[in-house]
Amino acid sequence: MLERIGNCRIVEEVASGGMAVVYRAVQDPLNRTVAIKALKSSVAHEKQLVARFEREARALANLLHESIVHIYDFYEARGALFIVMEYVEGIDLYDLLERCGRLPYDVSAAIAMQVARALDYIHYRAIVHRDVKPANIMVSRQGAVKVMDFGIVRDAALHDDLTQTGTGVGTPSYMSPEQILGDRLDARSDIFSLGIVLYQMVTGRKPFVESEDKSVMHKIRLDKHVRARKLVPDVPRELSRIIDRCLQKEPKARWQSAQALVMALERFLSRHVDMNYHARLVQFLRDKAVITKLEADEYLNPGIVGVGGDRQPTLASRGALRKSLQVQGSIAAGAAVMMGLIHLAPVGAEPPVAEDLGAAHASPGYLNVVVHPWGRVSIGDDESFYTPRAAPVELPAGTHTVRVESDYFEAIEREVEVEPGSPDDPAELFVDLEESAVPSEWFDPAEAQP
Repeated sequence: MLERIGNCRIVEEVASGGMAVVYRAVQDPLNRTVAIKALKSSVAHEKQLVARFEREARALANLLHESIVHIYDFYEARGALFIVMEYVEGIDLYDLLERCGRLPYDVSAAIAMQVARALDYIHYRAIVHRDVKPANIMVSRQGAVKVMDFGIVRDAALHDDLTQTGTGVGTPSYMSPEQILGDRLDARSDIFSLGIVLYQMVTGRKPFVESEDKSVMHKIRLDKHVRARKLVPDVPRELSRIIDRCLQKEPKARWQSAQALVMALERFLSRHVDMNYHARLVQFLRDKAVITKLEADEYLNPGIVGVGGDRQPTLASRGALRKSLQVQGSIAAGAAVMMGLIHLAPVGAEPPVAEDLGAAHASPGYLNVVVHPWGRVSIGDDESFYTPRAAPVELPAGTHTVRVESDYFEAIEREVEVEPGSPDDPAELFVDLEESAVPSEWFDPAEAQP
C-alpha cells in the first residue's frame, strides 16, 4: 500500500471498486482527515476510464455545496492519478438499505430532499449527474447526506461528453426512459432516478425489477410502477404522489426542476418531522446501531430528542390528537343537538334520523387540477374554473368526472376518486392536453384566450 500522496499520509484502504481504490489519509499541514481516490493501475491504460476519472475531478472542483462531496486537490504522479477529497464518515445508502430493508418514510424524505438540493445546485450549473443511485449517496454520522461519483456527469462547460448519441450511460435499474434510449438528457432525467431511489427507500424494493420475460430497461420504458402505497399502506398519500410524479415516463409530466421537488418534500416534511432533519437521521442511525448512542449524543442536543432519547411527538401525531379532539367535540355537539330536537319536537313526532345528520357533516375532499398548457375545468354541474388555480377545489368525497376544455384542443374527461382530507393533502389530476387531446379543428388563434 502507498504511504504518501503529496502532503497526505495514507492511513488505510477503506474501499475498492472496478476502477479505483479509496484510502483514508491525513493531510499533515492541516491535520485533517481526507479521502484519496486512486485510479487503479490495471485500468490506467484505458483512455475512456482515465477521461472519466479526470472529468470527475474537474466537475467536483467547481462545486461547493453541503450535500456534495468536496474536492481538495488532484495529483498526477508516476503515471497514476489521485483525487484528494472530503472524507465522509458514515454509510452509503446502498449498505443502509441492505441493513434495514426499507426506511421510515420521514427518514426517506429527509434523505431525498438533501439529494434533490444537491441536484438543484448542479442543474443550475448545466450539469446532469446521470448516475443517481444508492451507492452514490452517503449518509454521514452527523446526519448529512452527500452525493458522490461525478465520473459520468454531462457538463455543458466540457466539450466532450464521453458518450455518443444513441448510447445509454448509467446504472440500468436507476436509468430514466430517455437515458435508456440514449437521448440527450436534461435535469429531469436525474429527477426520475431520484424517484427510483426514494421509492426503494420507502418500500424496500425497486419499482422496476427484471423478470423472466422482460428486462428492467424494458419495464422502465413501458411498464407502470406499482404505487408505493399499495406495497406499504402506511406511506402517506402526499409522499406517494411525489414519487409518482418523479416516475412519469414523459419528462414534461415530472417535476420540472429539482427545486420544485425540494419544495414538495419540504412541505411534506414540515407536517411530519418537528425537529432538525439532520437530527432525525442521527436518531435513525443510532436506532439501527450504525452509530453508537455515545456517538449520537455528540451530535444531538438533549432538548431535541427529549428525556431518555425518545422522540417528541411529531406534527403529524399532534395533528392526529387535534383531529381526535375535534371529532370528539363534533360528536358531543351532535348529541346535544339531537337531544335538543327531541325535547323541542311535538309529542309523538319521530326523532331525526342519525344517518341523515351524519351525512350532512361528512368530511369533504380536495382536488388540485393541473392542466398543460391551460384549460377550462368543469366538475359536475356546479364547479367550473380556469387553470392555473391557486388553491385546490373542495368537493364531496367520492368519484367525480372532470372535463377539461381548451380553445386549442378537443375536450377530454377523466374520472377522479376524491377521498376525505384537507387542503394541504389534496388529490391531484395532471392533464397534458398536448399529449392526451387531439388539436381542435375549429381552433382560431385570433379568438384564443391567453
